[in-house]
Amino acid sequence: MILPQRKALGHMTPAWVRGSPVFFITQCAAQRSKNTFCHDDIAKLIFAAAANYHERNRWHVHLMLLMRDHLHALMSFPQVESMSQVLRTWKHYLSRQHHLEWQRDYFDHRIRDPAGLQDKAAYIRQNPVRAGLAIDPGEWRFVWSPAS
Repeated sequence: MILPQRKALGHMTPAWVRGSPVFFITQCAAQRSKNTFCHDDIAKLIFAAAANYHERNRWHVHLMLLMRDHLHALMSFPQVESMSQVLRTWKHYLSRQHHLEWQRDYFDHRIRDPAGLQDKAAYIRQNPVRAGLAIDPGEWRFVWSPAS
């Protein structure tokens, strides 16, 4: 049986979107089902690199949470930056400097309103609970935001 080819969707913000929209991002490790990210030393490296990009205004992180084989984030990107390029260079840095291997692409969804932002933040924080890795979202230590 021949399966249909998956349609490649671009990661460009539509021209009619004003300001810096917030995106829900999911980025997976190259090897799924393996605990790649949830180690204190690895999490520290990932969050330090995220903080560096945040401080340099390459992106604005609202929330980032690591799971064993993927990460979820709520992020905004300056209009002068390409989301794809920023994510690619960040992953390339982590790959080159710290030997973290990523899947080539990522999933993104533009948040359309404040309620959607709250819903996605709750979804992200509940992810370790749904996976059976935590009883309460507040006990999961592999989470970062600029305010934390």
